[in-house]
Amino acid sequence: MGSYVSKGLSTIAVAGSILLAACSEVPAEKAEKLSLEEFQEKVFWDEVKESPQTLSSLRILEERGITEHNGRLDDLSVAKQKADLERTKALLQELKDFDDASLTEEQKLNKALMVHSMEQDIKESPYMFHNYPITQLYGWHNNIAGFLTGTHAISTVEDADHYIARLNSLRGQFNQVMEQLRLREKLGIIPPTFIIEKAEKQVEGFIAGQPKENAFYVSFKNNVENIEGISDVDKLRLLQEAAKAVELHVYTIWGELKAYLAGLKARSNNDAGAWKLPDGAAYYQTQLEHFTTTDMTAEEIHNLGLSEVARIQAEMLTLFEAEGYDTSKSFADLINGFAAEDRHYYPDTDEGRAQILKDYTAMVDEIAAGISNQFNLKPKAPVEVVRVPVFLEQGAPGGYYNSPALDGSRPGRFYANLYDIKGTPKFGMRALTYHEAVPGHHYQIALQQEQEGLPMFRKFLGYTAYIEGWALYSERVAAEMGFLKTNFDRIGALQSELFRAVRLVVDTGMHAKKWTREEAIDYMASNTGMAMSDVVTEIERYIVWPGQATAYKVGQLSILEMRDNAREKMGDKFDIREFHDLVLKGGSLPLTVLEARVENYINSK
Repeated sequence: MGSYVSKGLSTIAVAGSILLAACSEVPAEKAEKLSLEEFQEKVFWDEVKESPQTLSSLRILEERGITEHNGRLDDLSVAKQKADLERTKALLQELKDFDDASLTEEQKLNKALMVHSMEQDIKESPYMFHNYPITQLYGWHNNIAGFLTGTHAISTVEDADHYIARLNSLRGQFNQVMEQLRLREKLGIIPPTFIIEKAEKQVEGFIAGQPKENAFYVSFKNNVENIEGISDVDKLRLLQEAAKAVELHVYTIWGELKAYLAGLKARSNNDAGAWKLPDGAAYYQTQLEHFTTTDMTAEEIHNLGLSEVARIQAEMLTLFEAEGYDTSKSFADLINGFAAEDRHYYPDTDEGRAQILKDYTAMVDEIAAGISNQFNLKPKAPVEVVRVPVFLEQGAPGGYYNSPALDGSRPGRFYANLYDIKGTPKFGMRALTYHEAVPGHHYQIALQQEQEGLPMFRKFLGYTAYIEGWALYSERVAAEMGFLKTNFDRIGALQSELFRAVRLVVDTGMHAKKWTREEAIDYMASNTGMAMSDVVTEIERYIVWPGQATAYKVGQLSILEMRDNAREKMGDKFDIREFHDLVLKGGSLPLTVLEARVENYINSK
């Protein structure tokens, strides 16, 4: 996948007319006559049309009767990856040929954003194989399972046949993944032993039961039985074909992957950081720049984390003292003792987990109904709270968000991880709700895809510092509005912010300062009071995703600084609703670009 689609896969859904057919038919000899808007639309759709899985996620062609893409899978080959890079280089030169003097201010911004994205891809290209294709957090084995069981829509017999076609295509895509894995072996890019072991358990667990107990089959069977008007003959045929495909392909492939990981483990060690990879220090700096959209160094980010940890802990101690806790203890003893109290947790039962989902939903509904004095904009798409699929729970974070589908067939979803009941303390639920749903990810991502004035590629751009910075900023907004009902809720929200500050320390600690996995776990556990299961999951997430965890706090602090600057300079003219409109309407932007927009807004007033 190239730059625009791959960066938007976590926020897939767009609004507007279908330009794919028109854009893909522009003759080469007329390319120089394209306007900037036409060129950027063509770049976007040329990339989208090469990804059948993206098209299935977007669901923009189905209403025109175009469905054949739903039976195919993406090309994940090394050759495709290299070809995408060469295409990006050529397109960048074409894009730069558009004369700024003939462009409006908005066109200049659109051009600059696409140039920024392409140049970043090219800058990072020496490290295009530095990631791990199979991990406990992400990877083909999890991605394809999540895609087919959660994204591939089945409402007709044809949809079901396409699902089976995709099951039968798994072998070809898996062979491409194996090509990627073996290339990295040659380059010495091998995950730590403990990461491989976690991935092994996932792979083994996925095929532990009988084929008809497998998630691929169970999900398919449930969907087929809900197809309106399906005949018994078609139902029997589809279920038989699906069972055969799962047994022949899924179980064989996952078995081969398990055997490969066992062999790879023998070549691995427990070094956790990016420093161990070829040219690891330079690679890590590119990741920090990519995720924070700043030029901050690892040392600067580490020190920022240490100062934020100290500030937030001091605020928490004040609240603990107000609640009668003995604050003469070490912070670790205090927060861990607090977190160990049974009153903070739901029963470790199916009923307890069901109640968690109900309570999350009530919190979403409450804040959605009560923030009109802060926001003029509201997404059209609804958001719902659902449980993280059981087969993904052990490697998944405590919560995450997936965007709605264009055709309304899928709402925005806040996924709650209920694997370990201790991972959902009551005092932390409100902050997580405001981060993942309203006014956090759902407001930002759903509104971005619903903006009619944005070019299509901008609906897909996803700068982590902006997206996660907004979500963490949203926690602060909810707190300022009084949605944290008790001091325990306030402690939970500060713990959430503390968690992101600690991330700055441990991410840079492991990847730049050569901390071990165990050192990072000890630091996070003693400074946050999080459940140990969550601490381990988080640390291992940072290990396989260098730099990503630093974007949250950097983004939040930047947006807060922009808000405070605007309020100070504008005085009585400052309107928080206008500020939030400004930040949200432009979609995801690099922090430097967002800062310039805010400055222009201040000057215009």
